[in-house]
Amino acid sequence: MISSVRGTVLSVTTSHAQMDVGGLGYSVQITPQHALTLRVGSEARLHTALIVREDDMSLFGFATSAELEMFDLLRGVSGVGPKSALGVLATLTPDQIASAVATEDDAPFRKVSGIGPKTAKLIVVSLAGKIVAPVGIPSAPAPASSTVQNVVAALVGLGWNERVAGQAVDEVIETSTEDGALPVPALLRLALARLGPQQVRS
Repeated sequence: MISSVRGTVLSVTTSHAQMDVGGLGYSVQITPQHALTLRVGSEARLHTALIVREDDMSLFGFATSAELEMFDLLRGVSGVGPKSALGVLATLTPDQIASAVATEDDAPFRKVSGIGPKTAKLIVVSLAGKIVAPVGIPSAPAPASSTVQNVVAALVGLGWNERVAGQAVDEVIETSTEDGALPVPALLRLALARLGPQQVRS
């Protein structure tokens, strides 16, 4: 795993930086904002994530460890690949992402190229409870009705029929032994477990 690279900047475009690290050249995908901070011939350190696929190995670089951590969290959301995650970070800062998740506002994510309404909602639901809201942004629990709607929307985004998703969520709530309303992440996890991996999706 290549967690960071430090070396001389050989070239910079709005999407890539070429880095000379100990005589080896690395092509690193970056955001346009990050590109503006790099200068050819100067030394720079990039926090990186190496994404290995069957037919490709890509290196993604970030100016801060916070951006890298958010990149990894975004990649964990179903339907969000490395390039989409990079696109989110090209549009929103980690604090803006955390604020949107804390306030359950998927509008900022819908402004990102390649992120549709379902995926935007899924990002908010999936990252709830995983990131800390910035100071001054309260992270209040959503009302029960809003929680159910968010979880059903997330399940629909994952491919389940809305009726089947709603029924699964209702069953989880009815059989829950928890005191009080379940938070979104817990309700989503239990609903997915009830639907099961072999469930036929409509």
